[in-house]
Amino acid sequence: MNPTASPLPAPITVFGPDFPFAYDNWLAHPAGLGAVPPERYGTEVAVVGAGMAGLVAAHELMKLGLKPVVYEASKLGGRLRSQPFEGAEHIVAELGGMRFPASSTGFFHYVRQLGLKTQPFPNPLTEAAGSTVVDLEGQTWYARTLADLPPLFREVAEAWAQALEEDAQFSGIQAAIRTRDVPRLKALWNALVPRWDDRTFYDFIAQSKAFSRLSFHHREVFGQVGFGTGGWDSDFPNSMLEILRVVLTACDDNQHLIVGGAEQVPRGLWNHVPKHMAHWPAGTTLASLHGGAPRPGVAAIRRVDENTLAVTDAWGVTRHYPAVLTTCQSWLLTTQIACEESLFSQKMWMALDRTRYMQSSKTFVMVDRPFWKDVDPRTGRQVMSMTLTDRLTRGTYLFDNGPGQPGVMCLSYAWMGDALKMLPQPVDKRVRLALDALKKIYPDVDIASHIIGDPITVSWEADPHFLGAFKGALPGHYRYNHRMYGHFMQDGLPPEQRGMFIAGDDVSWTPAWVEGAVQTSLNAVWGIVHHLGGKTHTDNPGPGDLYPVWGPVALAD
Repeated sequence: MNPTASPLPAPITVFGPDFPFAYDNWLAHPAGLGAVPPERYGTEVAVVGAGMAGLVAAHELMKLGLKPVVYEASKLGGRLRSQPFEGAEHIVAELGGMRFPASSTGFFHYVRQLGLKTQPFPNPLTEAAGSTVVDLEGQTWYARTLADLPPLFREVAEAWAQALEEDAQFSGIQAAIRTRDVPRLKALWNALVPRWDDRTFYDFIAQSKAFSRLSFHHREVFGQVGFGTGGWDSDFPNSMLEILRVVLTACDDNQHLIVGGAEQVPRGLWNHVPKHMAHWPAGTTLASLHGGAPRPGVAAIRRVDENTLAVTDAWGVTRHYPAVLTTCQSWLLTTQIACEESLFSQKMWMALDRTRYMQSSKTFVMVDRPFWKDVDPRTGRQVMSMTLTDRLTRGTYLFDNGPGQPGVMCLSYAWMGDALKMLPQPVDKRVRLALDALKKIYPDVDIASHIIGDPITVSWEADPHFLGAFKGALPGHYRYNHRMYGHFMQDGLPPEQRGMFIAGDDVSWTPAWVEGAVQTSLNAVWGIVHHLGGKTHTDNPGPGDLYPVWGPVALAD
């Protein structure tokens, strides 16, 4: 090591910007997340939903000596769903979350704890993809890096970077995130919130000086192809604050996949034996506390008295708890669960009901081998590449599972209107539509001849336990998000609203990213411990200890 070399800059992490609390440091601290009074050891706490948020919370509550009782109406893992192909249990289709940015340090705390392997995700124009094909308006370009594409694409990329810098103080905010300079970060971000709450993503693009000097076609290309993870047009109606959080915290950059499937993370937490636990004997796991399986889905939640909530499951069994954490998507609290209205204020119900979910569909096939790596002798290029297009497929991703193993193709990954086009179609029709679209881009490649096994597809909006892929906040939704995110701070609530907690990526400021699920579940852990008379260690204050000082800026109603 060269002692005179300049130190590497601190990494970008999902540190704020609305609430800049170091969740990764809190998790890693030897003092732990806190303690509950010994007389509370073994106290049952209901956790509704066995996705990432629910199982992180249950895992940490168990370590503190409480007894989480997990309810699940569908499938353990939530939207980290890795479905194996028939006859190839280790070859999976990632139906939900599949790419995880390195900035998600809370999530990767658990990935490391479980000893899971990761590798770079084959996003467009990355080394992991190898090569990328961009197909727009009937024209096709092959590229390994942005420099290989025509000047139009570089102009779009430069305009995006310039707009962020000129209009959003991008480098200044990122520098504060890197150094975890909380006062500076809050000063810069809090000034943006009241000015930008009513701005759509498209308005930001169209009104920026950088893009206004270019043509409409440049904006169109940005929407269709984008940079980082692909096209942005599905997000154009969303709040620009939400998009800015994503790029500021590098959620669209340096992404990784979990080798063997992302579902291993929540399932790993279900079966993981913590090294240190209060109260419970060595070897205790969430699975052992539940006799191997979570309880059925929840049908109703109501208040019994000031200190007790009743949870009734799908089979009519009712159990009583001093605290309940719901991690399901917020619409389910009115469509699937008979949730007593008095458990939340009317302001909170407004926020929960006005949450807007985005549609998403994926269609996967398993193929006999990663044939796309074959080299066309006429061109010297791979016969297929990761593909971005304005055709029905929108994004096609290619996964090499190693020598001698079948490959996996995500034929189509689409959002919003493009996903709704797939909604009524059976899986075979979805595959045919995708193959027809790809045939126009790769006329000499017979993809169908390589397909083995049955295809796999998903439309999250058609699943009654989800009703959509994830939240996409609209302009004017900041206040709703603030209410939901800060609900774990309950000292100021009337007694009839205390003890009911919410978590999940739709509660967070970064919906669609698993880090939001992790962070809000840790907020709820702090809230539940506080509600039961516990506290954090003085050397390791938790989110609720610092929230009154560094919490999100409030906008007047």
